[in-house]
Amino acid sequence: MPDWKAQIEALIAPAVEASAVTETVLIDRGAIRETGTIAASLTPSRRAILFADTAGYSAAGAPTTESLTAAGFQIETLVLPNAPLPKASVEEAQPFVEALQNAPDAFPVSVGSGVINDLVKYAAFQTERRYLSVATAASMDGYTSAGAPLAQNGFKVTIATRAPIALIADLDVIANAPSEMTGWGYGDLAGKSPAGGDWILADLVAEEPIDTVAYPMVQENLRGWLGAPDALAARDFDATARLFIGLTAVGFAMEFHGTSRPASGADHQIAHLWEMEGLECEGQKVSHGAAVAVGCALTLGLYDWLLKQDLTQLDADALIANAPPLTAHHARIDTLIPDPRIAERAKAETSAKWAGPEIHAARLARIREGWPATQTRLRTHIFRHAEMMDMLRRAGAPATPKNIGVTKDHLARTLRTAGYIRSRYTIFDFLQDTGKLDAALACVLADSETAPDKGAA
Repeated sequence: MPDWKAQIEALIAPAVEASAVTETVLIDRGAIRETGTIAASLTPSRRAILFADTAGYSAAGAPTTESLTAAGFQIETLVLPNAPLPKASVEEAQPFVEALQNAPDAFPVSVGSGVINDLVKYAAFQTERRYLSVATAASMDGYTSAGAPLAQNGFKVTIATRAPIALIADLDVIANAPSEMTGWGYGDLAGKSPAGGDWILADLVAEEPIDTVAYPMVQENLRGWLGAPDALAARDFDATARLFIGLTAVGFAMEFHGTSRPASGADHQIAHLWEMEGLECEGQKVSHGAAVAVGCALTLGLYDWLLKQDLTQLDADALIANAPPLTAHHARIDTLIPDPRIAERAKAETSAKWAGPEIHAARLARIREGWPATQTRLRTHIFRHAEMMDMLRRAGAPATPKNIGVTKDHLARTLRTAGYIRSRYTIFDFLQDTGKLDAALACVLADSETAPDKGAA
């Protein structure tokens, strides 16, 4: 039995059993042929609306339609163009919402990858519908998650929705996806390393305890999922299958925890900021996975710097006395974020996690006492920056800001802003608490200037 099939039995099958929403996950060669049979077993309706963009429809629209038709479904299609690329936004989802509102008996079927899946997930939730997802690429971790990361009034948030009732992943389709999309999925999965580090820090300061189910589900398997970047770049079937299974497992971990914490930390704060800005490179919108890949590498650079520090002798009194007040951070947000809608949301997110002197003192006491053990745990857990940069390049994913069109000045502004856009405690907040943020950012910015400009765009 191939190891990817063993992982389906060991990880995915138990996750489906434990899921409160997803009843079926079929990951296999030729799986798309079972779409109609599976859909018919999950809904009494025999009317379906197939949602896709032109790329997703080209990859899997015809066999999905054929299978649904054979199972007795009448099918309507709503296909978005790929020029321009569909946006991950609530506004872009409105045609999908309206189509379902006008067809109250229709069963939604998503055919595509990240953006399309999230748009359908949102539309299905808004119309109180269950939906089926047909995956077309190993490009992101959201197929089985319960949230839809979409921009709303310009600010990207993860909106609570529901995971699909069924996921069908035909590995022949997945393996045939454009190689850059597989690189994006590798980058998205790589981001779980610093995200896990952020959770360790949040646990240390008693901000958010580690979930003993979701955390090991991702972190104990991550090195295996990321361990064959060369094979993935060579379009090796088994390596691609393992990548997709890892992304699927992460989606379930998010469902079980109830938030995106198992998958998203400072790396995603960086990526989401670029996505809200509409970052483009060579005339094309930079994908979520590409942005996360670079955000992952930058965050691991911060960890490399942090792990060299001795935090057992922090001067808590001086740090508390010199800590900027919340109003100073709000003023800084106004300076860093020109869009007032995004700035106001960033202020709300920052206020939600604001630590006054009493909480700050308690955090510093925990850091001083717990740093040696945490330092050892982080060294065991997270990838080193140079190691991850090499792996991303070998997998065909972007690794440096230059690879996705981010200049030195843009990067500096990003790193100073990213910690403000989420209430989630990450390394940005930890460095702020310990008075180390400016020094750490300066080091990472200097290193980014000397990094070899190689990797996927």
